[in-house]
Amino acid sequence: MAIAPQVLAIDLGTSGMKAALVAADGTVTGWAERPVPLIVIPGGGAEQDPVAWWDALAEVVADLGRAFPDHLRAVTTICSSTQGEGTIAVDAAGEPLTRCISWLDMRGAGHLRRQFGGFPAYNGLSVVKIANWLRLTGGMPSVTGKDPAAHMLFVRDEMPDVYEKTKTFLNVLDWINLKLTGRTVATVDSILTSWVTDNRKAPSIRYSPALVSASGIDADKFPPIVACTEVIGALAPHAADHLGLPRDIQVAAGAIDNTAAAIGAGTIKDNETHLYLGTSSWIAAHVPRKKTDVVTGIASIPCAIPDRYLMTALQATAGANLTWLRDKIVEFDDPIVSAGHVTRDEGTIFDAFDKIIPTVPAGANGVIYTPWLYGERAPVDDPHLRAAFLNISLDTNRSDLLRAVFEGVALNTRWLAKAVDKFLGSPVSSMVITGGAARSDSWCQIFADVLGVEIRRDAAPVTVNARGAGWIGAVGAGMIAFADIPALTRNDHVFTPGPDQDRYLEIYDIYQDLHQRLAPVYRRLNRQT
Repeated sequence: MAIAPQVLAIDLGTSGMKAALVAADGTVTGWAERPVPLIVIPGGGAEQDPVAWWDALAEVVADLGRAFPDHLRAVTTICSSTQGEGTIAVDAAGEPLTRCISWLDMRGAGHLRRQFGGFPAYNGLSVVKIANWLRLTGGMPSVTGKDPAAHMLFVRDEMPDVYEKTKTFLNVLDWINLKLTGRTVATVDSILTSWVTDNRKAPSIRYSPALVSASGIDADKFPPIVACTEVIGALAPHAADHLGLPRDIQVAAGAIDNTAAAIGAGTIKDNETHLYLGTSSWIAAHVPRKKTDVVTGIASIPCAIPDRYLMTALQATAGANLTWLRDKIVEFDDPIVSAGHVTRDEGTIFDAFDKIIPTVPAGANGVIYTPWLYGERAPVDDPHLRAAFLNISLDTNRSDLLRAVFEGVALNTRWLAKAVDKFLGSPVSSMVITGGAARSDSWCQIFADVLGVEIRRDAAPVTVNARGAGWIGAVGAGMIAFADIPALTRNDHVFTPGPDQDRYLEIYDIYQDLHQRLAPVYRRLNRQT
């Protein structure tokens, strides 16, 4: 039986490099991954080594080749989904001059304020400049310094020698595409958070000369812009040799992770939402118009579908709270896990947690967790916020803390969801849940109860970004159209709100009150952030 043409879908997240083989019908064959460390630097820094990404990509492609040689030989297209809002300074030869400044990095915040300050100001940025950004781009630089607009200024001011040698500043996706093809481009979504584009017409995103001039960055250091589905070239000889692939494979430009997940989740229709649970999380939906809610930081932005925008409401840390819990509090050989009779060889950490969570009542026996491990993006943009357990007593045990973490992320998502309802103009009653953390049945049920909505789980949530990249590549290669995708999606379970939702309404009121009371305390504690 002949194997259908395959897209080699690259999925580069904060946790590491992943890749899969995806057919045009969404079938995912094979999955390989390698971790890539996040380097946390005192003073708000967070970086990753792009060379480590490239080496890890060769390893995962080799893994796929060993496990699925016939499918790898059927690859005709490569398309990537990557973390967004990272910044890499590259020289004229395309080599990185720095490690990637991650989307978690806040060191550029002060440089941003100095570049864009003025009177009158809002959060240290000129109101006149803010109005211009909102009019043209639909958003504005994060005052936290967590996006390329601030990263580039940090390089300019703190590393002038590097800035002088910089040929181009690239986002994560752009650097991967440069390595694959030798061509320097940005996509309509990867360039967004440089805040230098005119996004008023979705099919023709372009640079705004006024915004580029005001950015403080030389105009020639920005790459040309292409659509996510554009085939940007064939696999370059050095890339083909590095990956062990033929040189005639075409490369589609791809998208950053939230754009790809919206495609992979199958939420193509207007106002159809999905909740992504990864290291960070977001609620997103395609919408027909550019729109911005300046209070909550929610905006509709350029995306893979050329005549649409993607409303994105980003929560800074979601699954990262679980990773922190797993790595710093709970281990696989810990009694809290072994009590669930799940070992490393028998299942995932989610299987272990799902045996423990139901043993604790809704409300975690009074413990509340705020999941702000690294500040927050929406519905408040506040780098000072931090995570906390509250109301711990002598009776509190680690199972209570575990459930409180799950509930805390869901409570924060409810806070976000209310802003999304307002943005879309009507309450969301059902959403797709996807991303690696959606594997937890307990967490999906908690989300249904806390949000008070139907939760439809993606049948393959771990591969949503890769599937999205595969479908974007398939559209670029002419295999399918975006309109075909909803019929190709699959859900494996529907979680409906249960009797615990009334209890969560009460806890949510307390959660909101905690934010109001704690935010000023965190500002005092974390003034240097």
